Amino acid sequence: MKSRLPASVEVLDRRIQRTRDALREALMQLMVECGWDAIDVQTLCDRANIGRSTFYQHYPNKEELLKASFAGLRSALLAQAQASPAQSEQLAFVSGLVDHVHEAQDVFRALLGRRSGHYVQDRFRELLIELVQAGAPAGKSRSWQSAARAHYLGGALFEMLAWWLGKNQPQKPAEIKDLFHQWSRPVLAAPAS
Repeated sequence: MKSRLPASVEVLDRRIQRTRDALREALMQLMVECGWDAIDVQTLCDRANIGRSTFYQHYPNKEELLKASFAGLRSALLAQAQASPAQSEQLAFVSGLVDHVHEAQDVFRALLGRRSGHYVQDRFRELLIELVQAGAPAGKSRSWQSAARAHYLGGALFEMLAWWLGKNQPQKPAEIKDLFHQWSRPVLAAPAS
């Protein structure tokens, strides 16, 4: 007789995923509408149409929900970069990121703008630094110079995206990608002990 356990686990996993997706969507919508500081757990629950106890089964606070959202973005960008023909390139994630920012520009304006607060900006900057570090060749040294390079490039990418969004994107995504890669080449070519 065939066990039904996997089916029930799959249904449970789908419910968990639907709840988490609804909460992430609510967070992004509220970021655009009212900014990070104005969002509280009850507002998130109301928007996602879930109870507070359900929220707390998944996340202890809104900060952890934001971190989980960024972790999902990180995973998706790294998977996309590995599947690209230029997968050996340390900054292969930039193409997918710039495209994503362009497609979801209202959300990213809220994330990178004044209404987002330092917490959100700091977490996004950390995400960019992690992505730069994740793309580093396996044989590269993890010295303080390598860490400094990742912070330099992640910070530069953060500022370039904030500038681009602040200018209502007069440049096409391909132009932003090309410019960032062009300016990053000398940094990546410099030796890091």
